[in-house]
Amino acid sequence: MGEFLYNTNSLLITLLLLAAMVLAMELGYRTGRRQPHAAGSAVKDHINAVLGSLLGVLALLLAFSFSSAMDRYESRNEALVEEANAIGTTYLRASLLPSALRAEARNLLQEYTNLRVRSSLVALDKAAEREAIVAQAARVSDALWAHAARAAEINPSPVTTGLYVQSLNETIDALGRRDAALLRHVPEVILFLLFGAFVTSCGVVGYAAGVASHRPASVAYILLLFIALVCFIIIDLDRPRRGLIRTDRTSLIQLKGAIDRAQATGGALPASGPKP
Repeated sequence: MGEFLYNTNSLLITLLLLAAMVLAMELGYRTGRRQPHAAGSAVKDHINAVLGSLLGVLALLLAFSFSSAMDRYESRNEALVEEANAIGTTYLRASLLPSALRAEARNLLQEYTNLRVRSSLVALDKAAEREAIVAQAARVSDALWAHAARAAEINPSPVTTGLYVQSLNETIDALGRRDAALLRHVPEVILFLLFGAFVTSCGVVGYAAGVASHRPASVAYILLLFIALVCFIIIDLDRPRRGLIRTDRTSLIQLKGAIDRAQATGGALPASGPKP
C-alpha cells in the first residue's frame, strides 16, 4: 500500500485541494483582467464554451469516481457478511464431525473468529500489525484444514464430514475475498486526474470572470466547497477502517459473541445464528 494519496490524511487532502481551487480561480481572474483584447463577445462565447466542456468532463469524472468508491464500499460490506455467515455455518457443521474431533474444531474456529475480528479493527495503513494478525489467521486456517483432512480419514461420509469440509472451504475462500475487497480502491491516477480537472476548471471560471471585469460570483465559491466535500466523501469511502464512513462489522462481532457464549455453555450456537 505505497500510494501517496491513500496514506495521506483525507481531511488534509481535501483542504489542500480546496486551497488549490481557490488559488487557481484567483489566478485565472487576475489573468483575465490583464487581457482586455479578450473582452469581445466572440472571445467570451469561446471561453464559456470551453468552460462548459470542462465542467462536463468534471461531472463525468466525479460521477465515475464516486460510483467506483461506493461500489467498493458495498462490496466490502457484502464480503464481511459472507465471511461471517461462512464461519457460523462451519461452526454449526462441526457438530457433524466425529465426537473426538468436535471440540478441537470448535476451539480452532473460535480462535479464527477472534483473529478475524481483531483484523477488522486494525487500520489498513498499519501494515505490520495487520499482516501479523492475517498471518496468524492463515496458520489457524491451515490447522483447521489439516483437522478436516483427519476427520475425513476417520469418517469419509459426504453427508457429515463432507458438509463440514465444504463449509470450511467456503470460509477460507471468504477470507481471501474479504481481504482482496479491502485492498481495492479508486486508482490514485484517477484521483490526480480528478483533482487536476477541478483546479483547471476553477482557473477557467476565474479567467471568464476576469475577462467580464467582475469578481467570481459567491455561488462559484459555494461550488468549490461542494466539490471539496464530494472529494472528501470519495476518499473517505476508500478508507474503510480509518475514515468517517466505515465498513459495518456488526455481523462479525455478533458472531464472535455468539461463538464465545456457545463455547462457554456447551458448543451450540443460538437458533438465530447462521444456518448451515
